[in-house]
Parts: sequence; structure tokens; C-alpha cells
Amino acid sequence: MADTQDMPNTNVIVPDMGESVAEGTLGDILKKAGETVEKDDVLVEIETDKVALEVGAPASGVISEWRVSEGDSVTPGMVIAIIADQQGIAPAASASAAAPASSEAAPAEAASAEAKPEGSPGEDRPVSPSVRRITTENDINPQSIPGTGKEGRVTKADALNFIGKASEASKQVSVPAAPASARETGPREERVRMTRLRQTIARRLKQAQDTAAMLTTFNDVDMGAIMDLRKKYKETFLDKHSVKL
Repeated sequence: MADTQDMPNTNVIVPDMGESVAEGTLGDILKKAGETVEKDDVLVEIETDKVALEVGAPASGVISEWRVSEGDSVTPGMVIAIIADQQGIAPAASASAAAPASSEAAPAEAASAEAKPEGSPGEDRPVSPSVRRITTENDINPQSIPGTGKEGRVTKADALNFIGKASEASKQVSVPAAPASARETGPREERVRMTRLRQTIARRLKQAQDTAAMLTTFNDVDMGAIMDLRKKYKETFLDKHSVKL
């Protein structure tokens, strides 16, 4: 049996996302685990407040695992996937070798899952700096937020959605919301999820509308005296300076 530990692996790393951009959101994953990829094939898109980046495969091979999921927050230098050499993939052998151990461990894992469901609120789950900053600013316990990330971790999107729903719920309690239904999509229309860049643009435009005075000022001035003065001296001025007054 070939030892897959000795086979060459290549890490897929989040590239530098530009000046002053320290974090992005993982967009659509274009290549799934187990798929064969060629060097420079686009694997995933990363959305930031400024641009959307495409992350290419640093080498040819097979994607052996993804360490992140769509919607997770990522930072430059972070390993998000592993590409293994095609000759180093032996799924059947690996599965058969792992079968006895997994069958023995199944009852213990099931009991553990019943006692403490994965990703349930209240666990002492690790929290990313962005999530901790958001929850601290809004005085919320991050462990009370249901996580959709890997191993039930709370992502930045989870925190923002949780805060948004809590804010919306408080508004509904104070002011009854008028019943409204979503407008039907027309035959030539399509609803798509806003990118991180579009969300930032919309937020900034709304912020400008809320903070800037949207008005126009008109001032009326009586120019009659000045026009009479110009009419009186324009011919003399033109003869003297060869320029119209």
C-alpha cells in the first residue's frame, strides 16, 4: 500500500488582497474536493470591500480537501485547500484502512453527538477576530450565535445576520410592520446575491443619504443696475481697449 503521507501536497493560499484589505469572504467554490485541476485553473472567488479576486491552482493535481466553506471569512496567507499529486490519491485504500477504526468509533461519536450537538449555541467554540469585534461592539455573546462554518464555527456573515435579525425583531416589537410581499420577478429579470463590493457601495450610498443634506439653494439677484452701467460704457470701453465689456 502506498503511503499517501509521503506524496507531495500543495497548499492553496489566500493571496494578498490589496492595500488596507485584511479580510475577505469566500465566494463560489468552483472546484469540489476530489476534482482534478490544472495549474492556474480558477478554484474559488474571494469577495472584499473593494474587489473580487480569483484564486488559481498553484499546481496540477487533485483537490484532496477544502478547509473552508462558502461564506467563510479568510485572510491573506491562510491555507484554504490542499492539492495532492494525482498519483498520490488512493481513496479506496484510504477508506478501507480507515473503515475498522471508524466502525469502532461510531458508537462513541454518536453518543457524543447526542450529548453535545455540533455547532449548537453555548459551546466554547473558537471565534475569529472579526466575529469577536462585531459581537463586542454589539454586546452579544458569540457563543449564542448559531454557526454555519467548519465544525460549527461562527463566521462573520453569521454574526452580521444574527445582529440584523435581532435588530429587525426589536423594530417589529416597537413598530408593527406593514404586510408586504416581494415584488414578482419579471420575465427579463433575475435575482442574484449581492457581492461584498456591491454591499459596501450600497451601504456607503445609504450612509451619504442619511448624513448629507440633499437640497438645492436658489438665490435671486437684481442685475438691472449693472446691466445699465454696462450699456452706458460698453462702446467707450470697446474703442479704448478693443475688448467688449
